[in-house]
Parts: sequence; C-alpha cells; structure tokens
Amino acid sequence: MKRKINRRKALGNMVLGTGALTIGSAVNSCANPEPKEETTPVDAPLKGNINHSACRWCYNSIPMEEFAAGAKKIGLSGLDLLKPAEWPIAKKHGLECSLATDDCANLTEGFNNASLHEKLYQPYMELIDKASDFGIKNVIVFSGNRNGIGEDEGMENCAKGLDKLVEHAAKKNITLVMELLNSKIDHKDYQCDLTPWGVALAKKIDSPNFSLLYDIYHMQIMEGDVIRTIRDYNDYFAHYHTGGVPGRNEINDSQELFYPAIMKAILETGYKGFVAQEFIPKREDKMASLKESIRICDV
Repeated sequence: MKRKINRRKALGNMVLGTGALTIGSAVNSCANPEPKEETTPVDAPLKGNINHSACRWCYNSIPMEEFAAGAKKIGLSGLDLLKPAEWPIAKKHGLECSLATDDCANLTEGFNNASLHEKLYQPYMELIDKASDFGIKNVIVFSGNRNGIGEDEGMENCAKGLDKLVEHAAKKNITLVMELLNSKIDHKDYQCDLTPWGVALAKKIDSPNFSLLYDIYHMQIMEGDVIRTIRDYNDYFAHYHTGGVPGRNEINDSQELFYPAIMKAILETGYKGFVAQEFIPKREDKMASLKESIRICDV
C-alpha cells in the first residue's frame, strides 16, 4: 500500500527543491559571470557636444592663472563673467571669455529704472567695444530690482534703456544677455525673475542681439519644469548657467536636479553656445568638484 504524502512535508520539499535550483543557478552565475557594462573612465576625452565653461566668481579663492590652467586641463573651453583685465589670462590658456562683465553690470541697479539709463549707457558702450575688439560674443546685463516699479513699467524701461545699446551691439557683433535670477532666496526684489517676463522683454526689443541667460538653478527655484521651459523658449536663450538645488552647490546626486537629462534637452534644441557651471563648491578641492560637474554634463 502506498504511503500518503503529508501536505506540509510536500510543500517543504518543493521549497527545498526551489532553493537548490536557485543555489545552483547562483553557482553557475559565479562560474560564468555576465560581462559587465563598461563605464566611462573619469579621464576619458570629453564628448565635445557641450561647450563647457565656469563662472570665475565661484573660484575667486584660486588665483586666476592657476584657475585658468586648471580649467583648461579638465576640458573647459571658456570662462564666464570675466572682467577685461582677466580676458588676456583666459586667452593665454586657450580659453574664451564666454560671457563678459565689468563694474557697470549691477544686479540691483539696472535698466528697469529709467533714472539710471544715462549712468549705465557710457560704461556699457565701452564694454561692448572692448569685448568686440577682443572677439568676445556675449555681454551680461541685468534688469535691476523692482523698488516699487511695476512689471509693465519695468519692462518698458528696460526696452527703452537697452535700445541704443542693442543697436550698438549689433554693429559690433555682440549679444546683450539678460540673466534670469530668482527673487525668492538669493536676489530679493529682482525684476527679471520669471522666464515669461524675460521672453516678453525679448519680444519687445525684437533683436537677435538681445537674449536671455537661462540660469537653471534660479529658474528651478522660481518655476521648476526646467526641461519643458528649455524646449518651449530655447529660441530666446543665448546662454545657460548651472547650480545644485537647494543650496547652489555641487550638481551631483546631493541635490534634486538631474543634469544629464537637462543637458540632453539643451542639445536637442540645436544649441551651440556655452553651458557655464555656477555652483559654489563645498569640497575643499574646488577643482575636483568642477571636474565632476563637467563629467555630469558631458552628454
């Protein structure tokens, strides 16, 4: 007579059998490991799709000569927000000044205030001339703080104040680039703090020699929806800045933005200009942080 099989025992045998199969599979896997996906070495050549730059002010603790040499070594092709005295040092190390500035570029006192137009006019004319003579393509401008000036009035004042400068810039093959900044945390009361406002100003000025600097850090704070904004408004963006959110530090996985996807979105628009790192390094080795950011953005 055949013995009846205990249900609990039968289930136990099934589990043991499954476990034996799993162990056997694991052993075979160890004996014949699957080929691992190759990773890009940290010192591999850059892909060349992005023109990498970095903002000088974030590395002011490093002497300019040393910073320029180090930037070139890790693959940068430009440096941002350089004043005229710094342009020859960058050039010496094979770097462009990707965005020019000088003492006349004032974050809080800008073109939205009609009473400042005469004060800003002459030094900006001189900066445009110097930049053109040096072969630089972009010069930064700012809206300035509201200080009680309404949105429509500020836009109208900016358009009027920039009119002569844009006309002169066109003759000199220069683009004036107004930066979009957040007014929530870093630059309280700054007027050009939303992409639609900046785009409306660009449409009002209606010149290829006036455009916007889309700062990813600042606009993530003000608007979010970064990739959609880049796709929708890229025709008005002549320059890009980076930065980790929150904190404006390294752009690695310590913050909320995924920069490889953002860089791919920028490339998909056909953009050929510079992407400049504008984060404040927390590491003691600031150049290591800059090198890491270049690798993150090198898509």
